[in-house]
Amino acid sequence: MSNPVLAAFGYVLSLEAPQLVELVRVAETAERYEDMCKFVKALVETKTAKGQGLDVEERNLLSVAYKNVVGSKRASWRTLSGGFDDADEALIEKYKGIVETELENICKEVISLLVDYLLKTVSDKKDETEVFYLKMIGDYYRYLAEFRQGNDSYKEKSKEYYQKALDIAQDHLPETHPTRLGLALNFSVCYYEILKQPEKACELAKKSFDAAIEKLDGLTDTNYKDSTLIMQLLRDNLTLWTSEQAEEDEA
Repeated sequence: MSNPVLAAFGYVLSLEAPQLVELVRVAETAERYEDMCKFVKALVETKTAKGQGLDVEERNLLSVAYKNVVGSKRASWRTLSGGFDDADEALIEKYKGIVETELENICKEVISLLVDYLLKTVSDKKDETEVFYLKMIGDYYRYLAEFRQGNDSYKEKSKEYYQKALDIAQDHLPETHPTRLGLALNFSVCYYEILKQPEKACELAKKSFDAAIEKLDGLTDTNYKDSTLIMQLLRDNLTLWTSEQAEEDEA
């Protein structure tokens, strides 16, 4: 007998882009995020085979799909890393290893989609779309570095892609653009939590926040809510980090 799941997925691969987008939206509404990843992966492969990139809505659906799946697995990993008083430690470590393998596979899958497919479809280099994709790659290498702490290549890759994105963003995007601010937020977190360079983290967060404040009057209504929310997160992180650094200096 044929496998009904494989048969159903084979059917998905034969669909055209508009039908795949519809399936992605339905999966999101049903909170079937792993299915959403399968459908959006098929969408990327279908469109790039025709030399087409994703539009803004499709790009955001891609981000939502993988963010939810990876976010859930990261939360599970943190819980398993916290220890259990009455549990067999060796058993928990094996279980945590299963979660780490799942996490690594899904992170590498989205990185492959971004590097091997989507970046190659960016027609106008040095634009917001390229920054968005480079930032995403940096994000997923950061997640890999978070639990594969002995693998320095993940740390370096994360820094490399964030830096590429930042160089383009600083030259081509306004200081208040949500994508540029989101990049600064995530890159500063990478400096602080992954690369263990708190001074760099604070410097980037402060520089990005101050630059955006100076240009706040020119912010459009479309981006106002997103930009100011990210600015608040930058400020909150900066307050926390400087406080922690002060406590360490006193100690």
